[in-house]
Amino acid sequence: MLVSAAEMLKKAKEGKYAVGQFNINNLEWTKAVLETAQENNSPVILGVSEGAGKYMGGYATVVGMVNGMIKELNITVPVALHLDHGSYEHAFKVIEAGFSSVMFDGSHYGIEENIEKTKEIVKIAHEKGLSVEAEVGSIGGEEDGVIGSGEIADPDECKRIADLGIDFLAAGIGNIHGKYPENWKGLSFDTLEKIQKLTGEMPLVLHGGTGIPIEMIQEAIRFGVSKINVNTECQLTFTAATRKYFEEDKDLTGKGFDPRKVLAPGYQAIKDTVKEKMEMFGSINKA
Repeated sequence: MLVSAAEMLKKAKEGKYAVGQFNINNLEWTKAVLETAQENNSPVILGVSEGAGKYMGGYATVVGMVNGMIKELNITVPVALHLDHGSYEHAFKVIEAGFSSVMFDGSHYGIEENIEKTKEIVKIAHEKGLSVEAEVGSIGGEEDGVIGSGEIADPDECKRIADLGIDFLAAGIGNIHGKYPENWKGLSFDTLEKIQKLTGEMPLVLHGGTGIPIEMIQEAIRFGVSKINVNTECQLTFTAATRKYFEEDKDLTGKGFDPRKVLAPGYQAIKDTVKEKMEMFGSINKA
């Protein structure tokens, strides 16, 4: 059964570890993440972007697949199904479809409008038992066509959004979606510390977890980051493993053209990546 992410992140914050949000794109992705979480006794958050939701045939399809797998694969660790970078309209769509958590990304609105819209979503989501993530200060890189430049959030604005009753907060601290450029300056721990002082108990979220050095990740966790989003790295390892399969002409031997065989190395690559991240975040055996 799906659960809200509020409880797992509260525990993570107290225990000084982070729960990974791994974005899912299809059946293989979903199964790989769920099985790895179960094998490592780790709580997990399945992230679905609006683009991925559309690709998988709509939010109701995603909910059906995830619930079916939790049941059939005997997944007993806490699993949250979370809309990643949701627009105002899509936040309501996933609440309706049966997600257990939602991110409303109002960071491109002015702060007043972001506050108004976030407030409204918190009210409706909480009535239905979903957890809510909000964002302040756009995070750099590209996410479904939305581009930011590694911005730094204003700690006072973070406090205003945190006070609306949200469950966790994404704040730009110089992090970027996708691959990090050569001239990246690193995370701003000063900003993180200021945000943390003002928001207190609130679990903080680090978007763009791919490519941030392990020391920085662990430092961020010490400063109160309790949720870290990973997407690009799983895509890169999946694609590399799939490429290798074709380069070695495995599709030309025996029944190597069977899509289940074609996707098996990529599936394993996702599992390996997810496990590595869970070790790095400290969530193993925390279910």
